[in-house]
Amino acid sequence: QVQLVESGGGLVQAGGSLRLDCAASGLTFSWYNMAWFRQAPGREREFVAATSSARASYARTSYADSVKDRFTISRDNAKSTVYLQMNNLKPEDTAIYYCAADGRRGVVSSVASEYETWGQGTQVTVSS
Repeated sequence: QVQLVESGGGLVQAGGSLRLDCAASGLTFSWYNMAWFRQAPGREREFVAATSSARASYARTSYADSVKDRFTISRDNAKSTVYLQMNNLKPEDTAIYYCAADGRRGVVSSVASEYETWGQGTQVTVSS
C-alpha cells in the first residue's frame, strides 16, 4: 500500500521558517517525481515545488513564482523522504500543505491531476 505522511507543520510568525517532511512507503521512492502543493481556505489547490525522479534524464526542481528564493525542495532517496524548507514565511503562505507522488512521467509537473498519490496534509499557519 502506497502511503505518504507529512509532518512538520505548525504556527510560525511572519519571517520565520519551517521544514516539512513527507515520508513515503510502499513504493520505489527514487522512481517517483515528488511535489508539494498547498490549499488555503476557499482557494484551489496550488503547486508549490517539485523534484524529479532518478529516472529523469537530468535532475530538476521546479518552483511556483510565489515561493521561489524562499522555499527549497529536496529529497533523500535512502530515507524515502522529501522535504520542503520554507524560509521568510508570509501570512499568505498559510495553507494545508500536501505531498504528492507521480510515478508515470519522466518530467516533473505542476499539475495536481498528474500526481496519483497524495498525503493527508499538514497545516501551516503564518501569523502577521
